[in-house]
Amino acid sequence: MQLSVLGSSGTYPSQTNPASSYLITHGSTSIWCDAGPGSFQALLDVMNPDDLDAVVISHRHPDHCTDLFAAFHALTYRPRPIEGLTLIANRSVIDHVKGFLDAGHDHAIDRAFDIHVSEGGERHRVGGIEIEPVEMDHSAPTLGFRFAADGRTIFYTADTGPGGSWQASVGAVDLLVCEATMQGTPSGEGSGLHLTAAQAGEIASRIGATRLLLTHIPPHLETLMSVREAETTFGRTVMAAVPGTTHEV
Repeated sequence: MQLSVLGSSGTYPSQTNPASSYLITHGSTSIWCDAGPGSFQALLDVMNPDDLDAVVISHRHPDHCTDLFAAFHALTYRPRPIEGLTLIANRSVIDHVKGFLDAGHDHAIDRAFDIHVSEGGERHRVGGIEIEPVEMDHSAPTLGFRFAADGRTIFYTADTGPGGSWQASVGAVDLLVCEATMQGTPSGEGSGLHLTAAQAGEIASRIGATRLLLTHIPPHLETLMSVREAETTFGRTVMAAVPGTTHEV
């Protein structure tokens, strides 16, 4: 498999980095994972969206899903619309997206996407990739995603705190793509809804991840500091998710 970083900025995009978005590929299978603002244009830079096999969305927060609207328009309002693109998301995402569109019965979004509502615990097969959604620890219902193909695994945490049972569900993955929204020691109400870079390193070490890729670092934080904090607890080299880079698994 390959994971290409379309965007990794946490909370909001920067001028050079869209918000959370990744392209997972294996052979002829292509899956767009999260659609943060600015990411649809980044996707267009690397592939024709007509060739996508699926879209997976972790949760309803705008920095992870708003470019789904750009994709919907690009698929629908054209001379030859594309229909039936697989969309995997939880009920919260689907309800909020349809609510924003005021989508009633027989809306165009139901033709553009073949919607699969998932709350975690089941598995989906898309081409050569198996997708397993896992419930995460966040302020809105959130799914992390385990991608597996040919004995290789990637796990994407989306947004999460350290609580819940998700760590036990992940297992020893080849690549952990883990959020690191904070640095230092978290404090204040709500801090458990995200991870520090040090916590990301601890979790990667605990579950036996081979490699750790930090993501969701906000533009106002120094990325190198986050990497150093994660390396201290992971005990080996840590990478930061840089837009335009591709990671082989």
